[in-house]
Amino acid sequence: MSGLTVKRLVAGYGGDPVLREVDLEVPEGGLLAVLGPSGCGKTTLLRVLAGFHPISSGEVWLGERRLDAGVPPERRGIGIVPQEGALFPHLSVAGNVGFGLRRGERAARVEELLDLVGLSGFGHRMPSELSGGQAQRVALARALAPRPGVVLLDEPFSALDAGLREELRADVRATLKAAGATALLVTHDQEEALGMADLVAVLRDGAVAQLGRPQTIYSSPADLGVALFVGEAVTFPGVASSGHVDTPLGSLPTSGEGRGTVLLRPEQLVLGPHGIASTVDDVLFHGHDATVLLRLADGTAVRSRVQGEIAVRAGDSVSVSVNGPALFFGNTP
Repeated sequence: MSGLTVKRLVAGYGGDPVLREVDLEVPEGGLLAVLGPSGCGKTTLLRVLAGFHPISSGEVWLGERRLDAGVPPERRGIGIVPQEGALFPHLSVAGNVGFGLRRGERAARVEELLDLVGLSGFGHRMPSELSGGQAQRVALARALAPRPGVVLLDEPFSALDAGLREELRADVRATLKAAGATALLVTHDQEEALGMADLVAVLRDGAVAQLGRPQTIYSSPADLGVALFVGEAVTFPGVASSGHVDTPLGSLPTSGEGRGTVLLRPEQLVLGPHGIASTVDDVLFHGHDATVLLRLADGTAVRSRVQGEIAVRAGDSVSVSVNGPALFFGNTP
C-alpha cells in the first residue's frame, strides 16, 4: 500500500472547472473521507483519481508514482467499491473476488479476503443470493484482492437501511485497517465521514474548505459554512467582546471580536434546575437519544440533544444552560 497525494488539482467539463486547486493527502494506511453536498465535485474527484476523467492541471501521486501523466485506469493500482456493489451477476462470490487474479494465487487469496470481510464459506453463492450488506462486503473484498495502492469508496452505504449502514461502516473500517489499506471515502453523510475516517476533507464548490481530524472539523470548523454542514447547530446573531458574547442563553465565553454569528451544538444545551426559563415545544425521539425543541421566554427557538431517559414532554417548563464555550464567526467585511 502507498499514500495518495493530490496537488493543485483542476478538472471540469467543457472548460468549466468543477475542481479548483484541490490539495489532499492520505497517509499510507489512512482513511480520508471527502465530505460535501451534491454538486461540490466529489464524483469528479473520484473519477479523476480512478483515471476515468482527465485533469486540466495539477498532480496525482500514489506513493512515488505520478498517475496524472497518462497512466490508464487498469495500471493505476487503484481498487473501487461502487455505490451498489456492481457485482458480476453471472459469477459466484468467489468468481467476483478472484476476477483478474492469477490462477495460481486465486483460491488462497479469495479465501483470505472472504474471511477478512466475514463471509467465509460464501464463495459458492451467487450475487442474487446475497443481502445488500453482503454484496457490499464482496465488493470490498474484490477491490482489495489485487492489493491496490489505494481503495476508493463511492458512497458505498447509500442504498442500505440505517441500521445496516451503521453496522457495515464499522466492519468496513475494521477490514480496511486489518488489510493495511489506504482508502478514500466519498460521502455526503456527515455521520459517516466523522465516524469512519482518520481525516475529513470538506469539499465546497470544488475546493477544500477544511482538512483535518474529525474531532477538529466538528469542534473547530474553519468557517460558519463548515460548522453548519458537519453537524446540527443552534445559532444567534451576536457581538463578541473581551472573550464573551451576549446571547438569549446568557453571556457565553467565546473567541473573536465584533459582530457575527454565535454557534452552539445542541448537546451543549443542558436541561436542569438552573438556567434560562423555556418551554418544551416537542420531543423528537431518535432511539439512542432525543432532540428537545425549546422556546425561550423571548420567543427564540433552540434545541437540546439529550442522552438517556427523556423526562420532559411538550408544554413542560424547563430551565436550560450552556455547557462550554460558544463558537463565534465574525461577519465578513
